[in-house]
Amino acid sequence: MEVFGLVGPLYRRVQRKIEQDAPGQDLSVGVRAVLDLLREHGPMTVPQMSQAQSLSRQFVQRMVNDAAAHGFTEAVPNPAHQRSSLIRLTDAGLAAITAAAAREHALLRRTGGGLTDGEVAACVRVLSRMLELFDDVEVAGAPPR
Repeated sequence: MEVFGLVGPLYRRVQRKIEQDAPGQDLSVGVRAVLDLLREHGPMTVPQMSQAQSLSRQFVQRMVNDAAAHGFTEAVPNPAHQRSSLIRLTDAGLAAITAAAAREHALLRRTGGGLTDGEVAACVRVLSRMLELFDDVEVAGAPPR
């Protein structure tokens, strides 16, 4: 329960920091998440992004629309499914997410306490197991797993 008590406030503070550090770049937390997902996995459909982020399709579609309006993403034909386009990063989108990630990594490197690589790996392992525990929880509008 201590972990849950820390994760929520940490997540919300990181969200606010991301938006504060990128004024005028039209990079909301939601758009940033879409761009990061596309950078990590390549072109995806909105339903795939929705499932990967445990968010509703409607919310992800709004974030994709915002990203496209700013020239960060574009829809391209999906050879596997005619009615569900693939969304991919544009060069501007790749530049925006690369710059945002660089700023965030620089900030996170300032984390004190002499954390070792092993401690960070253990933290990631614990959080991953906690996430798996709730794999069966459906998000409104997201396809069941």
